Amino acid sequence: MAAAHHPPAPPVVYSFPSSDSLVDSLAQFIVKAQKDSIDKKGRFTIALSGGSLPKMLGGLIGRTGVKWDKWQVFYVDERVVPLDHPESNHRACTEALFSKVPIPESHIHALDPSLLDDLEELSDAYEQELIGEFAQKDAARFPVFDLILLGMGPDGHTGSLFPGHELLSETDRWIAYLEDSPKPPTNRITFTYPVINHAARVAFVATGEEKAEMLSTVLDRPEEGLPASRVKPVHPGTLYWFVDEPAASKLEYPKKSFKL
Repeated sequence: MAAAHHPPAPPVVYSFPSSDSLVDSLAQFIVKAQKDSIDKKGRFTIALSGGSLPKMLGGLIGRTGVKWDKWQVFYVDERVVPLDHPESNHRACTEALFSKVPIPESHIHALDPSLLDDLEELSDAYEQELIGEFAQKDAARFPVFDLILLGMGPDGHTGSLFPGHELLSETDRWIAYLEDSPKPPTNRITFTYPVINHAARVAFVATGEEKAEMLSTVLDRPEEGLPASRVKPVHPGTLYWFVDEPAASKLEYPKKSFKL
């Protein structure tokens, strides 16, 4: 396999003077990834996170070139709550983006709210959603998303992969569940590293000076092994960081100006 002979490519860090300029460039980046994917195979598979990320997707609203009917949307992680609950990532993405664009509802893959009381069945059912989208079409050991968008928590977590948690070493399952999230709500389901790291493109979004110390730890000292540092897409996948200047203020890692 080619991947065995190529170490992961180093991250590309794009720094922006403000979060407003970041939002516009992130939208350009997503539309370019979408175009490349549709040209290649007629569809665009994307996975979204919660937290502050949904609000950073506003540049897609009303943007020309977005082929919403070709999108298949999944969630990197989800809190095990009803879909209309304030803690739901699906609700956050719906309010910030999906309610404002013409995406077919059937193309948004939310968790099954009838399974909230059985975490194993819930995660198995979500894995089946992924299998339905990927297994027959791509015939790979793990799904290969066109783009996965991630945030980074103040402790360096991403998705629902937390520092020191046993799920950091999960190598088999596509979707895992946890009942002991250090950040409430405690019950969650999450993509595992094999899924995240098989994507064609992974992009983190981190803004604000409160992220500066952690961003430096993750990128300047990856050997500390924080969850966000463990995102290393296998060849030929690529990893990007979209950060604003306050978040990048303590970063030694080289930054680039954004260009497609």
